[in-house]
Amino acid sequence: MRLLITRPRDDAEPLARVLRDRGIEPIMEPLLTIEVLPGPPLDLDGVQAILVTSANGVRALAARDGRRHLPMFAVGDASARAAAEAGFAKVESAAGDVDALARLVTRTLKPGGGALVHVAGSTVAGDLSGHLSEAGFACRREVLYRAQKAESLSAATVAALNAGAMHGVVLYSPRTAGTFCQLIDRAGLAESCRDLKAFCLSPAVAAKAEAVAWREILVAARPDQAALLDLIDRERAVQR
Repeated sequence: MRLLITRPRDDAEPLARVLRDRGIEPIMEPLLTIEVLPGPPLDLDGVQAILVTSANGVRALAARDGRRHLPMFAVGDASARAAAEAGFAKVESAAGDVDALARLVTRTLKPGGGALVHVAGSTVAGDLSGHLSEAGFACRREVLYRAQKAESLSAATVAALNAGAMHGVVLYSPRTAGTFCQLIDRAGLAESCRDLKAFCLSPAVAAKAEAVAWREILVAARPDQAALLDLIDRERAVQR
């Protein structure tokens, strides 16, 4: 089984190792390049916790600010692992999506305990601040990185698509799914997707993937990597 990984390189490489351990050959095609934005340390006076919705946010925060004393609430397990690796000691994972993160925060914290800081990129999915504002929290978004979309597919990926040498594409975010479909269309390769399966982290990702015709669009039972890997494992077992 050969799968195209579309995640940014820092996230793609650990995923590639996991897939290789499962006997799956990964082809890496990062469709987003992460640029950490320079700037001073954050103003954390009166802040009770930091919220992160991606591992990229964790890495950008770690590059910008050396403090690790505040509790951190992460959208999923991958973000939580990145936080632990960066030295944040108090980390909780919502093991889901933005809605799950909002529920975890409102269940755990009190609005009177202080403001919340959402470390994010220039483009965000979901309305974390809106959910928390409705619950009475003061939530401030700090944009610490931006994700630049790829302008074209690599020659190696185009060759693999033309040769029918892939079984599927792994898609983690709506933006990445949309970018992939745009680049496929731009390269005149839409027909190649008819033989591929799209492995999508969530229904929102699948909705963006519908811009091209696939053999099948598959959605993980939960919006986390463990569920997505379970989905891939089931499909690999069927192929044997």
